[in-house]
Amino acid sequence: MWLQRIDTKIAALEEREAEQERGRQNRPAEPDWVVELGIGNGRPPIEVHVGGCYAAGKRRRPVPRDEARQLLTSGVRACGHCQPDTALEILDLSADPAPSTTPSRPSRPSPPCTTSPSPSEIPGQALLRPAREGPCATPSIRGRVFRRWVSPTE
Repeated sequence: MWLQRIDTKIAALEEREAEQERGRQNRPAEPDWVVELGIGNGRPPIEVHVGGCYAAGKRRRPVPRDEARQLLTSGVRACGHCQPDTALEILDLSADPAPSTTPSRPSRPSPPCTTSPSPSEIPGQALLRPAREGPCATPSIRGRVFRRWVSPTE
């Protein structure tokens, strides 16, 4: 009885492995070029990718080489990761990205640089104070602001 169950299980596992191998062999070839599609009316093309690009979204369809070239020259963005424009040998794309349908937010002006008040201006000021505050604080590395502390006598 146990031997029959073991033989049945082995046969089922071998059949499963054979099915997986047939699936790998019969899988369609990966397309050379893919266009990522937008959402909304007509699903307009957003970005062109090389076939195996990991950055391509879920809404995509394969396109032939000629259509990929035509989309890139008509203003559809090229993926910044797989760079299909380079692979298609298109050299004269404009540096401007494709127009976006979402309105861009205006940038806020940065606040003016201020220096800390001297200890005589603020009663009870600690002996050490930052040399500068705000966006002009020095030095700055990758957006991190490191404040330099000076004594009030400097």
